[in-house]
Amino acid sequence: MTHTKSLSALGVAALLCVSTAMPALAQDNPGEGTSITMARPTWDTGWFHTEIYAQMLEELGYTIENTLTLDNPVFYESVAFGDVTMWVDGWFPLHNTYRDTFEGRAEVVGAVAEGGALEGYLVDKATAEELDITSLEDFKRDEVKEAFDRNGDGLADFVACPPGWGCEVNIEHHLDAYGLREHVNPIKAGYSASMADAVAAYESGESIFFYTWTPNWTVNELVPGEDVVWIEVPEVDLPEDLMHLADAATMEGVEGCVSDPCTLGFPANDIVPVVNSAFLDDNAAVRALLEEVDIPLSDIFEQNAAMQEGDDDIEAQATTWIEENRDQVDQWLEAARAAQ
Repeated sequence: MTHTKSLSALGVAALLCVSTAMPALAQDNPGEGTSITMARPTWDTGWFHTEIYAQMLEELGYTIENTLTLDNPVFYESVAFGDVTMWVDGWFPLHNTYRDTFEGRAEVVGAVAEGGALEGYLVDKATAEELDITSLEDFKRDEVKEAFDRNGDGLADFVACPPGWGCEVNIEHHLDAYGLREHVNPIKAGYSASMADAVAAYESGESIFFYTWTPNWTVNELVPGEDVVWIEVPEVDLPEDLMHLADAATMEGVEGCVSDPCTLGFPANDIVPVVNSAFLDDNAAVRALLEEVDIPLSDIFEQNAAMQEGDDDIEAQATTWIEENRDQVDQWLEAARAAQ
């Protein structure tokens, strides 16, 4: 099965096994003799569906040499040059900022999950109701900043995104666009550790303010509408390359939002595979598989919650998911084999 390790940008080109394409030796195993170097993101909520895809590719005869944990900029540069074959964790339009890096040499194929991958800002429900917090604009009020100031610097502490993540770009844009630099302190340490600290603070009765996305374990631990609420942005203001998607940043039926429709300030994302184009040209079975597969967000959410609770055997979880969905998986694999 797959083996994982983390690499820095400096080590990628020298250490990775470059994918090679050889003629299929059998209809049932079109990938026989061909290696794939997969990547997965630094956020562990994407590792489950990465492993599902890896195991299906192995059923087609492909060899998964290793699965590398990479930051976004490293992945998109590496997949463009063919040092990495693929990942299934592109978030678009969030990752549009990397298109100039990979387009023409790598491409989006199929979708793990279309839409429904939400992003936004949340605060604990009790403080939101007590101080009437409905928008980021409210964090300019002294009493609101004081409620969320955990280190005594006069600013509201806010769990943001680590450097290099696509969401960091949008959050930084929002801090400037809404004039929040003098009111909010973005915490950019490791996201899982920062959120675990926020959960502990909430359980101790403290006020918390954070960014999250779905699917993610955070919305299982801190349930929107029960423990926390999604708050709105004052108006939709996105980086220039995303402004054409402004209408998609307001959505109806967002559970736990302070308003309906809810102006989250981020367009809903598709989670998609991004693959080296030269590899796809030589491996029609992989293209066909990626065009067929989709993973229910609810299943990803369920695994993320289990992982956060200590069940971190992702390989076994993916194997179980495949067996529980064997009829559907076999149809996808049949379509892939027929593409040869």
